[in-house]
Amino acid sequence: MKQLALDIGLATGPTLARFYAGPNEAALQHLRLAVGAGSSEATRSPVPTYLWGEPGSGKSHLLQAVRQALREHGSSVGWLDPAVSEPAVFDESWTAVLMDDVHLYDTAQQAAAFNWFVNAISPASGSPRWVLAAGNLPPADLPLRDDLRSRLGWGHVFQLQLLGESERRAVLRQEADARGVFLGDEVMDYMLNRFSRDLGSLMQLLDQLDAFALRTQRAITIPLLKTMLESE
Repeated sequence: MKQLALDIGLATGPTLARFYAGPNEAALQHLRLAVGAGSSEATRSPVPTYLWGEPGSGKSHLLQAVRQALREHGSSVGWLDPAVSEPAVFDESWTAVLMDDVHLYDTAQQAAAFNWFVNAISPASGSPRWVLAAGNLPPADLPLRDDLRSRLGWGHVFQLQLLGESERRAVLRQEADARGVFLGDEVMDYMLNRFSRDLGSLMQLLDQLDAFALRTQRAITIPLLKTMLESE
């Protein structure tokens, strides 16, 4: 299940600061350096970056967080994911190109992604742009056209690992705190033992639970969680 942006209550959506790195610290630090220098196009590395890992490993969170960070620096970025049915033409004003879930791209999206990649690395004007992409598979195994697949594996490649149980608990606690709600140990145990344990699914469940608690003006408890599920 695709990880969703958390935008209810006090949460402000995916950010690099709210990404619990765990075993993925190297990838997070790489992205922090890239966007930290993002206020100046000349200091951002033009070498492309590719993230891959199982669903729920945080790829979409990181790409959305990078997009937000670059926008905060005043940068315009190109964004492509499988939901974009008519990809835009490459824009010379972009300072970076972000491509999510590339393993799901159809023929037209692959053509657009290849065009964006070529124009970003060898632009008609200005300095090379950074390309950040993500998929569920390593570059060599992607079901994509050869020229796009080879380019995605050309630069920095990071495999994202799923978090362990203690780390997932820490993320749930962190996200609940960001929303200003109390998530007791009993509720957390119930969520981890009764539902899909991948982080994307847990974040969606927390998203739904927080919204339901706000609507009903009740604290988050196991009975509330059961009531929410029965009402769906």
